[in-house]
Amino acid sequence: MGVVWGASFLFMKVALDGVSFGQVAWSRTVLGALALGVIVLIMRPRVPRADGTPGPVLPRERVVWLHFLVVSLTTCVIPYLCFAWAEQYVSSSLASIYNATTPIMTALMATLVFRVERLGLSRWAGVGVGIAGVFVIIAPWQYQALTGSLAGQLACLVATLCYGFTFGYQRRFLSQRPIAPATFAFLSIGVSAVVMLVLTPWLALSPIELDWAIVGSLLALGILGTGLAYIWNINVLRAWGPTGTSTVTYVTPVVGVALGVILLGERFSWHEPVGAVLVLLGILLAQGRLRMPRRRVAATA
Repeated sequence: MGVVWGASFLFMKVALDGVSFGQVAWSRTVLGALALGVIVLIMRPRVPRADGTPGPVLPRERVVWLHFLVVSLTTCVIPYLCFAWAEQYVSSSLASIYNATTPIMTALMATLVFRVERLGLSRWAGVGVGIAGVFVIIAPWQYQALTGSLAGQLACLVATLCYGFTFGYQRRFLSQRPIAPATFAFLSIGVSAVVMLVLTPWLALSPIELDWAIVGSLLALGILGTGLAYIWNINVLRAWGPTGTSTVTYVTPVVGVALGVILLGERFSWHEPVGAVLVLLGILLAQGRLRMPRRRVAATA
């Protein structure tokens, strides 16, 4: 899962050589929805009702579909467009590093917006360290105006902010509903695909230049990165729980950076890896994997 999601930034970069950023986002969403739709059609997963009888494959409440419409915008439509647009101006390696800020954004959204979590001192320190890392990566001292590179980095942060919103929103409004995991993944991507299809005249009708590398990248990005990886994520979540599953956060940028450097010859300035280390340290603190040392008070007799 970490390899596929880390490679997604390479796939986007390669695909942009022949298609527009809108076509990249459109293709991965539609292909991912088709892959997940086939899986749900074959598995027909159901969650038992209170009386033990199997529930429907798809939810029937209108409000659930409205919630998934919100989720579709913030889990796919907006972030996929932002990352694809950003990679016109920033390296795939840098985009993968920014993707690692998702847990920081999730902590902020879950705490400040949806109020489904409370952070202790160590976790707030982690959020602060992560934000400092983002500041170092952006290196605002290099810019005197809004350049393409700066705008691309900000677009990556908008994408991860959307991811953070999605996790908080799902926990607040959808996590307690009896929806099978495979169905949940299909609805998230499937409703996003419907939105993308509505936007087809504006996103997908520009000229294209295809070769095997571009076609392969789009197929891998859609079927693997946007389709099957969501099923793998659910399987890991069931086997290891949320804490174990969250370790993909550390794998994805490593894979993304390695592929960008090895296959595309991308290079870094000093501040980017330094900022990335701060972001990862912030994630460890924000997730409670590291704790700030407590002052010991000497006992008196």
